[in-house]
Amino acid sequence: MKVYLDNAATTPIDPSVLQVMYEVMESTYGNPSSIHAHGREARSLIERARKKIANLLNTSPSELFFTSGGTEAHNAALWGSIAAYKPEQVITSPIEHHAVLHTLEALKGEGMIRLRYVQVDGQGRVDLDHLGQLLQLHDKGKSLVSLMHANNEIGTLLDLDATAAICREHKALFHCDTVQTVGHYPHDLERSGMHFMACAAHKLHGPKGVGFLYVNHRVRIPAFLHGGAQERNMRGGTENVYGIVGMAKALEIAVLNMEEHRKHIQGLKSYLIGRLQETIPGVRFNGPLEPEESLYTVLNVSFPPTEMAEMLLFNLDINGISASGGSACSSGSNIGSHVLTAIGADPDRPAVRFSFSKFTTREEIDYTVEKLGEFAFQCNFNKI
Repeated sequence: MKVYLDNAATTPIDPSVLQVMYEVMESTYGNPSSIHAHGREARSLIERARKKIANLLNTSPSELFFTSGGTEAHNAALWGSIAAYKPEQVITSPIEHHAVLHTLEALKGEGMIRLRYVQVDGQGRVDLDHLGQLLQLHDKGKSLVSLMHANNEIGTLLDLDATAAICREHKALFHCDTVQTVGHYPHDLERSGMHFMACAAHKLHGPKGVGFLYVNHRVRIPAFLHGGAQERNMRGGTENVYGIVGMAKALEIAVLNMEEHRKHIQGLKSYLIGRLQETIPGVRFNGPLEPEESLYTVLNVSFPPTEMAEMLLFNLDINGISASGGSACSSGSNIGSHVLTAIGADPDRPAVRFSFSKFTTREEIDYTVEKLGEFAFQCNFNKI
C-alpha cells in the first residue's frame, strides 16, 4: 500500500487542474508579450486567471503579481519593502519558514536591517504582547513585521486579525507567509490588514513552479526581477501561462469546496490522534491540537525516546508511507528542526510530521497506525 502523508511539502495535482493545464499547453503557445493573435490569446488567459484569483480573495487584480512560488514571493516582499521603506527594525519569529528566516538573515548580514525575534511559547504561539513591546522600541511607521499564518511543521495558527491590528496601531508594514493556508482558510484581502502575502500553487493541488505575491495598493516596492516589462514592470520574464491558469483553477476548486474538505481532513487528523494515543503509550504532539489554534492539515507527532529513532522515517518509507520528520537540535553541531528547537521540544524524542489532503483516506490512516504500532513493538516504545 502506498500512503502519501506529506501534503505540507507538496500536494498531488488535482485532475481538473491537470486537464486545464494540458489544454493550454496543447493549444495556447504564444508569448503573452507578443501583440499578434497568438500572444493576445495567452495574455487573455493570464489576465482572466488573475481576475479569478482576485475575486476569490476579494482584492484587486492589480495587487497580484505572479511568481515562481512562495520563496520568490517572500524574497520580493522582504527585499522590496526594506529597499523602499528602510525600516529601523524587522520583527519575525524563530519558527518561520527558512524562505523568510534565511532572507532576513541575509538582509541582516548585508547591514540593511536590525532583526528582532518575537517570543513564542511551547506550542509555537506568538506572544502578541511582546510583539507590541518590540514595536514600541521605534517610532510608528518604522517597523516591518513578518509572521506566518500557520506553521508548516507544527501547524500553529497566528491570530491574523489581532496581529494586523497591532501592526496597524504602530503603522508597521505586515508581511504574512500564508503559503500553508491559501485555499484552506478564507482570506479577505480587502479587510485583512496585510500589506504582503504569498501563495504557492503546489500547496493546494496546483502545479509546482508558480505562485503569487499580494502587494496592498497602499504600498510600493521596486521591481524584483529585471529584464522585461512583464507583471506591470515588476517581474521580468516570460510568464508561466499554463502554471498560472492551473493555479487559478486549483484555488477555485479549493475555495468552492473549502468547508467540505476541512471537515474531511479535520476528521482524519482527529482520528489519527485518537488511534496513536490508543496504540503508542507516551506519544505526544508538538503544537496545539485545538482546531481554532491548529492548521487542520498538519499533525506533528512526538514519539517516545528510542535508540532506533533514526529508523522511524525509514521504516515508514519501506512500508510505503511518505511523511517528513525531524527532531529538535540536541547540540550546536546537530542540524535538526529549528521549529522544534525554538519551542523547547525534547531532542531525544523522534518527531514525524503527518500532513493530509482531500485525497487522504481513513484506510491510509489505519495502515499508518498499524505500521507505527509494529515499529513501536520492535523498539520497545511501550516499555518507556
